[in-house]
Amino acid sequence: MARRLILLALAAAAVVVPPASAAVASIDLKNGHWERKANRVLSEITADDGAGSKDVGMIDQVTRGQGQDGSLARGSTDQQDKDTGSLQQSSSEGSSSDIIPKQTSDQLLVEIPQKENTDGKSKTMTLPDTRVRNIKDQLIKAKVYLGLGAIRANPQYLRDLRQRIREVQKVLGDASKDSDLPKNANEKVKALEQTLIKGKQTQDDCSVAVKKLRAMLHSAEEQLHAQKKQTVFLTQLAAKTLPKGLHCLPLRLANEYFSLDPGQQQFPNHEKLANPKLYHYALFSDNILATAVVVNSTVLNAKNPSHHVFHIVTDRLNYGPMRMWFLSNPPGKATIEVQNIDEFTWLNDSYSPVLKQLGSQSMIDYYFSDQHANSDSNLKYRNPKYLSMLNHLRFYLPEIYPKLDKMVFLDDDVVVKKDLTGLWSIDMKGKVNGAVETCGESFHRFDRYLNFSNPVIVKNFDPHACGWAFGMNVFDLVEWRRQNITEIYHSWQKLNEERLLWKLGTLPPGLITFWNKTFPLNRSWHVLGLGYNPHVSSRDLENAAVIHYNGNMKPWLEIGLPKFRSYWSKYLDYDQPFLRECNINP
Repeated sequence: MARRLILLALAAAAVVVPPASAAVASIDLKNGHWERKANRVLSEITADDGAGSKDVGMIDQVTRGQGQDGSLARGSTDQQDKDTGSLQQSSSEGSSSDIIPKQTSDQLLVEIPQKENTDGKSKTMTLPDTRVRNIKDQLIKAKVYLGLGAIRANPQYLRDLRQRIREVQKVLGDASKDSDLPKNANEKVKALEQTLIKGKQTQDDCSVAVKKLRAMLHSAEEQLHAQKKQTVFLTQLAAKTLPKGLHCLPLRLANEYFSLDPGQQQFPNHEKLANPKLYHYALFSDNILATAVVVNSTVLNAKNPSHHVFHIVTDRLNYGPMRMWFLSNPPGKATIEVQNIDEFTWLNDSYSPVLKQLGSQSMIDYYFSDQHANSDSNLKYRNPKYLSMLNHLRFYLPEIYPKLDKMVFLDDDVVVKKDLTGLWSIDMKGKVNGAVETCGESFHRFDRYLNFSNPVIVKNFDPHACGWAFGMNVFDLVEWRRQNITEIYHSWQKLNEERLLWKLGTLPPGLITFWNKTFPLNRSWHVLGLGYNPHVSSRDLENAAVIHYNGNMKPWLEIGLPKFRSYWSKYLDYDQPFLRECNINP
C-alpha cells in the first residue's frame, strides 16, 4: 500500500506542481521510468461512475478525518521510505514511456522501450490496452480536481469538468482494449485534457491533491476489503450449492431404480463382502458422480480388480440412485456394496454423542440463526456438510464392518492414479491410522485446529504437533478394536458438546482420537490441495497414488480449477445416457 501511495503522490505532483517543479519532476520520471507504474495504480483505484457529490463526499469525509498535523501522511512515511529503493529498482527494470500529465490525445498510444532481439535488430511493442489505461487515468485526475477547493469555488469550470467527465465515461464504456474504443474517443479525451489544463492554472497546491489521492486510495481499499468478504461468501455459496445437473442425476436414476424388479436391484459377489483377504475400501457420500470417479479410478488403476471391494454408504435420498448408477455402470470385476445409513439402527443418539449433538437445538441455532450468522466471521465452520452423519461415519468403521481387519478409507473428492494394494502390506507398527502428514505448512499443525486456550487441550496435546490428512487413510481395525478407539472418540465428543475444544468438522476430533496412534505414510501416497491451490507441483501430481481436491473448488463445480479438472473427468463416460439426459459435460 505504501508503494501505491508514493506513486499516487508522484502522479498528483505531476498534475498540479508549478512549472519549475514540473521540469524537475519530468527529468526524474524520464530517468526512472515511473510513468507506467503510476498509471497502473491509478487505473486500479478508479471510483464508481458519477463524479459528482457521492465521490467528493467520501473524499471529503476521509480528508476531514485527518488531524491538522497531517498524521495520515506521516503514518505511512516510514513504510514509504522502506519501499522507495525497491520501487526504483523494479521501475527501472520494467517497461514504460512518457505518459504523465502534459501529454495530449496524440500521445495516447504508448510504446514500450526498444529491446534488442537475438538478431541484433530492435523491435517496438505496444500494449493492447494502453489508450484505455490512459483514459482511465485522465478520469481519475479529473475526479481529483472535482474535490479541490479552488476548483469547487468556480461553478462554471466545475460544470464544464463534470460534462467532460461524463463524455469520456460514455466513450470509454466497458472497453477493455484499445480496439474497443469508438472513433471519437481521442476528441473527447483531448477536450478533457484542455479542461484539466485550465484547472491546473487555478490550482497549484500539491499537498491538497495528494490528500485527495490518499483519500481515494483509502476509499478504494475499503471497497476492496468489502469485496473480498463478499467473494469469500459467494465462493462458499457456490461450493455448497448443488448444480442443476447433479440435482437431475439422482432423480433420473431413482426413477429407473424403482422401476426394476427386486431381483434386478441386487449386486453380485455377496460372498466377497466379508472376506478379510481382499482389499476393502470404505466410501461415505451422497454425491453419485464423485463416488463413481473414485471407484472407476481405483479399479482402472488396479492390477487385480477382482480383489477389490467397495463399501459405499449413502443417505436415504440417494440410496436408490446410487445403487442404480453402479447397477447400470458396474466397475468391471470389482465388487460393490451400497448401504443406507438409516439402516444402521445401532447408530442412534443414545450411542453416538455426535449424533445427539447434531440434532440439538444449539446446533440448529448455530446453522440457521440469523443472529449467529452475523456474528460468526468464519463461514467455513457453518458448512452444512457438518450436519450430515455421513461425514462422521468414518469413526465407526469397526462397528460397520465387524468381520474385516484392515480398510482403506477414501473421501469422495479424490482420484486414484495408481494401484493401492501396497497399502495393505505396510507395517504400521501397532498404529491404528496410516495417513500422510501435512506439517510442511505451519497452519497444518495442531494449534490450527484445536483451541489451545482451553486447559484440557493444553494439558493433553502439543500445539506444534504435525497434523495429518483425512481423505486416504489405512485403518487397522484389529488394533482399533483392541485400543477401543471409538470410545476415545466418544469421550472427546462429549467434552466438546459446547464446541469449546474445537469448532466443527472431522479433522479436529480425528487429530485428537488418533493422537500418538497415527503412522506417517510416504507423501506420494496422498497429494492434497487440488481444490484450492493452483500451484500444486506437477512432479507431485505425477508421482501421486491419490490426488485430493480438498477445498471449495471441486472438479464437478464450475469454480473448479481448470488445470486439474482433466484428472477427474477422464474417469467419467460423458456419453452415458443418464449424464447426457442431465446435460452433464466435461
